[in-house]
Amino acid sequence: MRLGAVVLTMGNRPVELNALLESVAVQRGPAVDVVVVGNGAPLPELPPGVRGIELDDNLGIPGGRNVGIEAFGEHGSDVDVVLFLDDDGLLPQDDAAEKLREAFAADPGLGIVSFRIADPETGETQRRHVPRLRASDPLRSSRVTTFLGGASAVRSKVFEQVGELPGEFFYAHEETDLAWRALDGGWAIDYRADIVLHHPKTSPSRHAVYHRMVARNRVWLARRNLPAPLVPLYLGTWVLLTLARRPSKDALRAWIGGFREGWRKPCGPRRPMSWRTVWRLTRLGRPPVI
Repeated sequence: MRLGAVVLTMGNRPVELNALLESVAVQRGPAVDVVVVGNGAPLPELPPGVRGIELDDNLGIPGGRNVGIEAFGEHGSDVDVVLFLDDDGLLPQDDAAEKLREAFAADPGLGIVSFRIADPETGETQRRHVPRLRASDPLRSSRVTTFLGGASAVRSKVFEQVGELPGEFFYAHEETDLAWRALDGGWAIDYRADIVLHHPKTSPSRHAVYHRMVARNRVWLARRNLPAPLVPLYLGTWVLLTLARRPSKDALRAWIGGFREGWRKPCGPRRPMSWRTVWRLTRLGRPPVI
């Protein structure tokens, strides 16, 4: 079971990046092949054996990760599984790669594994980092319907069958888009609480484009993947949830602008999931109306 890892960086975290690469290098078993993608930024000096790719422009998170996937051959075919790791993350245990090999080898239908993200200082796992609605117990592993982009592993056959990450999304919801397509293709997604990535506690709204892109990509997600009757139900639910969270005036203005942009601009190919997949998502506890 051959593993490759893709790490995106803007070149501004050389200390954290080196620590992450060291934590990958000491994993038990065969070496993990690592590619670091400089997303519109020059790369710092990398350890021996780590490949680097410098992009002239920032392609966004999904676009940059797709470049990393293709570094392992078409759709990542030179490896069996592609890991995505944030450049300020760290694998605190040396058996993460071993557990991934065992998980994918034991279950041929397993397409994606989402790791547990924990703050290195407190050990806390933020609720938003547990990819299911019932998120009160982050130490419970389960089948899920989406995954965490910077702490995950995807079987390369998933990319071959359903395609890679949606580059046009740039940032936000690209994982759910891939997850829904993978589920529709018959693959399973596991949240594994025992495979941990240390990552400092953060808020997604720290990004200036957060509110606009979250809204725009939510519309694109629905337009691309949902059966027509579910599109207004899904988006209507998220409008109500957004208003219930009482965002600031500036945040709400950006959100409304992104929502409108999601309807005005092309979202890529529309491939609505089957009603069987809708039922599968529902049985997993997350019907695609929320």
